[in-house]
Amino acid sequence: MPPKQPAGAAQTDTSTTADVTKMAGDVAAMQDQAVKSMSQMGLAWVEGMSDLGSEVLSFVADRIKEDVKTQHKMLHCKDVSELQKIQAEFMQTAIDQYTAETGKLVQMSQDLYAPPSADDTKKS
Repeated sequence: MPPKQPAGAAQTDTSTTADVTKMAGDVAAMQDQAVKSMSQMGLAWVEGMSDLGSEVLSFVADRIKEDVKTQHKMLHCKDVSELQKIQAEFMQTAIDQYTAETGKLVQMSQDLYAPPSADDTKKS
């Protein structure tokens, strides 16, 4: 024989079930909202990452062109002082370009993770 339940136990089970059902509905609503937000953020994030990748590839291609141009100059130089000048110019150009590119990539990354502005939300 099952143990006897105290008076009002059936009412407690019903209210607990209702509370659990309400909480489950609330959780489901929050999950739906999160999925919608993530899908919008996901597209922007993928586009931003694509832009970052394109920027890096473009920079690498430009640097390779600089390397080839410098090698050509080095092969055709006439003396050691000219070679030193070519190497010094190459190093300065590389430092300037890498510094500028780093700044550009940092800014692009910050823009990627910045909260959307009011203008961005109106476009959606």
